[in-house]
Amino acid sequence: MAAGVLYTYPQNFRAFKALIAAQYSGTDLKVAPGFVFGETNKSEDFLKKFPAGKVPAYESSDGKVLLTESNAIAYYVANEALRGEDLETRARIWQWASWADSELLPASCAWVFPYLGIMQFNKVNVERAKSDLLAALRMLDEHLLTRTFLVTERVTLADIIVFSSLLHAFQHVLEPSMRSDLVNVSRWFSTLAHQPKVAAVVGELTLCSAAPVYDPKKYQELTHAKKDSCKKDKKAEKKEQQSKKKEEAPPAEQVEDEEKPKESKDPFDLLPKGTFNMDDFKRCYSNEDEAKSIPYFWEKFDPENYSIWYAEYKYPEELSKVFMSCNLITGMFQRLDKMRKQAFASVCLFGSDDNSSISGVWVWRGHELAFKLSPDWQIDYESYDWKKLDPKSEETKKLVQDYFSWSGVDKQGRKFNQGKIFK
Repeated sequence: MAAGVLYTYPQNFRAFKALIAAQYSGTDLKVAPGFVFGETNKSEDFLKKFPAGKVPAYESSDGKVLLTESNAIAYYVANEALRGEDLETRARIWQWASWADSELLPASCAWVFPYLGIMQFNKVNVERAKSDLLAALRMLDEHLLTRTFLVTERVTLADIIVFSSLLHAFQHVLEPSMRSDLVNVSRWFSTLAHQPKVAAVVGELTLCSAAPVYDPKKYQELTHAKKDSCKKDKKAEKKEQQSKKKEEAPPAEQVEDEEKPKESKDPFDLLPKGTFNMDDFKRCYSNEDEAKSIPYFWEKFDPENYSIWYAEYKYPEELSKVFMSCNLITGMFQRLDKMRKQAFASVCLFGSDDNSSISGVWVWRGHELAFKLSPDWQIDYESYDWKKLDPKSEETKKLVQDYFSWSGVDKQGRKFNQGKIFK
């Protein structure tokens, strides 16, 4: 048995994964008493064990096993029935766990958190998150049409992880009319919520009863509370610094060395900057609807120093499930993370399961394929056909309009299904 202690704050949905898994496996998993988020996880003793200061965090009874990341902890405290008893089952379970992290959680948090006051409310972002989550849930609803649970005929880690990831959405934003459109997902969620071992952890759930209404006071109250806390921390830190002896000034040579500018590691810095401010456009695109952000793009675009490209995935016949195709896009974006500063893209999936395509419109500094600037950027781009677009042509303007606003059809007439933004 993987007996141990779980460090977490109350009602942490990520911690629920491990706590529910422990209920099923019989693992003696205790929640650390007296844990205070922002204090306990910043203490010297905690950081020695868990340098990132993240929770939930797990420590085995003998102190030999230290884990962070909720899925890893849940896997460790689970039993074989939850993990999957053969390689194929384990792979399918982990497929759903990965899908929950990449498709459900980002959208759920971006939709729910503004209503809880945790994030600032932005109508465009909230609507996009809502659209993303509902699209994912429709796919899940179809999968559950003939199934009681996600992978096998009984509860596995796949069910526990996806259920925990959807808790906030069911409690705060998925009002009755939405749940009625997701009959199979709602049935599956209710089945899990009423499992005795699940209920022992999450208690009796109260589901969202009406469409959420944004209350700006919640965000202001939380923001002020954080600022007050920061002020106290800074005062305490200042006193501590004043009590210490002043360190001797470093030698002049050392100061000169420190002041020398560091050589840039961004390949785009070798190219002319031009007049197009990518950050300003991304800010406009994030905060305004397309009726304003797309004209802003054309008004500010610098064709002398920036280029627009159309990309189309070469192997549409290999695309099967929509969520797997979306993971393909997400994976590419993650591997191009260091390219974000001087690039923007809207990549869309058209069609449905077993009949889809992936294509997108990209913008970056320079007039050549940007991926050749760095070996780190060359993993995925050869899987796409790339065509440089003429910014003056009506065809380009139509493509930018369709892809930036997530509308239209692909070359085969398949309708837009969902999209992802690289920014």
